[in-house]
Order: sequence, then structure tokens, then C-alpha cells
Amino acid sequence: MSSPRDGDRDGFDDGDGSGWREPPHLGSGGAEDEDRPNFVDRRKKPRDDEQPISARSWQPPGWDLPAAEPERPVPPPAAGPVPGDGPVPGAGRAPGDAPAPLDAPPPQGPPLPGQPPEAGGTDRRGRRRTPGAADQVFAYQGDLVGAQGWALQQGWTVSDGTTPQDAPLAEVIASSPVRATKDHRPGNVLRGRAGSLELVAFDVVYASGRYVVPEYAITAAPMLGTGPGFRLSPARFWRHRTGGMVPLASGDPAFDARWLLLAAEDDPRLHRLAQDPAVHGLLLGTDDGDEFWSGAGHVCAVRPDGHRPQLLEHHARLLSAIVAALGAGGY
Repeated sequence: MSSPRDGDRDGFDDGDGSGWREPPHLGSGGAEDEDRPNFVDRRKKPRDDEQPISARSWQPPGWDLPAAEPERPVPPPAAGPVPGDGPVPGAGRAPGDAPAPLDAPPPQGPPLPGQPPEAGGTDRRGRRRTPGAADQVFAYQGDLVGAQGWALQQGWTVSDGTTPQDAPLAEVIASSPVRATKDHRPGNVLRGRAGSLELVAFDVVYASGRYVVPEYAITAAPMLGTGPGFRLSPARFWRHRTGGMVPLASGDPAFDARWLLLAAEDDPRLHRLAQDPAVHGLLLGTDDGDEFWSGAGHVCAVRPDGHRPQLLEHHARLLSAIVAALGAGGY
């Protein structure tokens, strides 16, 4: 190799180049490298023995549709009335009568007794009037739940919870084991007699916009005198405001496993209630969804629901047994 100090000033060797070797990736230039494929050329122009995928004759199974049949069977005509066999329109009409329109509604008689009038009504000419917004709002809907209808059939009285007679019910709600707020009030109040027991049943409602929503159903039996304070609840219920109350065992393991009686005082009437077999049988046959307590001069039952006929009868049976157990000693 020359250096700048040598006589050769161009910086290159003057040899014959016999020591030059091609890089390994370019090949040695021999005969064995002549048939190697050139991938760049193959991408531009494929070999003759290779065919593109589009030219292949393979197809997935079921790709070709079956050949259409030359003649397909024609289904026979469906059996039906032959045109022209029916009655001729207007055959029974007199020559001077006007033809009736095709879309005319069938004639309707007066409503049956007890049937509510239809919304819309008729105009002075007797034609049907299209129901308006007022007709839809004030349309007859009946007793949707059926509690008021059941109460009227039993001879009970019905009020909306705003009468002076309904004022003490606010104290019943305040003494209840439910978490009532200042927005809750009594509604749908029903009063009557179930057997020998006077009852008052009402819904604990609250206003939600323009609607009144029932959240709890309370049935209460007024007490003649002062009774002991207690709370009878399912064992699975979460309890609050039970300070100073002591649990009373009934002596029945099956009953104590499902129900808990809390007494505010040691009273023999509560011991009789805890050991009454009739009360045990009725409560063990329920779904453990009711709660009972005494407060505001009433023995009460509550359930998170609105009143309905089945619930009224259910509460009446349970309260009759509880009051009978408490009243055995002059309650």
C-alpha cells in the first residue's frame, strides 16, 4: 500500500488486482451462480411454471350453484270461494237509499249497565268524536290495584289520608320500624272490620313529580288501653332504633331461627306472645316479609309494598292472632 511519501501520488495500489474477492452475498461469479434466482426479476416477471392464484382452477366445495331445472312444478291453486258466488253488495238496499261507505264502523248500542263510558263521546249529530288530551287524562281507569274495590265490597270506608280522622296516622308512621322521611304521608286509607277486629290500612306514600308512589303498606289495629312496647321482626332484617329493647326467646328453635321478638319491658303479655303456638304457625308459614310493632296506640304490621286485597287479608289474619295472644290478659 502506498503512502503520500511514495512516488505514487494517486493513493491507489498499482498491482494487477489478483487479490480481489467478491463479497459473499454477491457470489463468486462462477458457473454455479448463473442459475440462482433473482428475486427482484421474479417479482417483476414470474416464471413460466408458476401461475397466479387467480388462474388456479380450485374452488371451495359448494361454490358453484346447481344447474337450474328446466321445468319446476307449479303448486295447485288454493281451495277457496269462487269469485261471484258471494252476495252482491247492495242487493238488499232500496233504490232510493244511499250506499253505505266501506269503512263505516258497525252500529253500536248504548253502553251496558256498569260499563264505563268510552273516551271521546259523540257530538250533537251522534258522530264519534276523536278523544282529546283531556279525555285521555280523565279517562276512567277503575281501581288499578283492587284494594279500594275489595274494601268497598267488605263495607269498609275509603279516604285519601287528608281528613281529620287520618291525622293520627302520621304518629303511626313515625313509630314504625321503617326509615320514613318528612315527605312520607298516609294515603289510600281503608277502615273496616275483619272479624272482631277493627283495622285501618293505608299506604305510606311520597310525591315523585306529578305522581304519588306507595312505598310501604301498614295495617294497624287500635288498642283499647296501654299495651307493652315490642317489635316482632324476621331475624334476617336489619334493625334500627331498638335501644333499650331486650330479645325474648320463644323456646321453639325453629321459630327463634327465623323470628326475633324484642320487648321494651318485662311484661307477661309479651311472654305469652313469644310462646303462642298459633302465632308461631302463622309466621312460619309466611315468607318472612312483614314486621310488627306497637306504637301510637296501635298494634301494626308493615310490608314494603302497596296494599292489595291479598295483603289486606294476610295482615288481618296475622294481627288477629297477635292481638288475641296479647289480649288474653285483658289487653
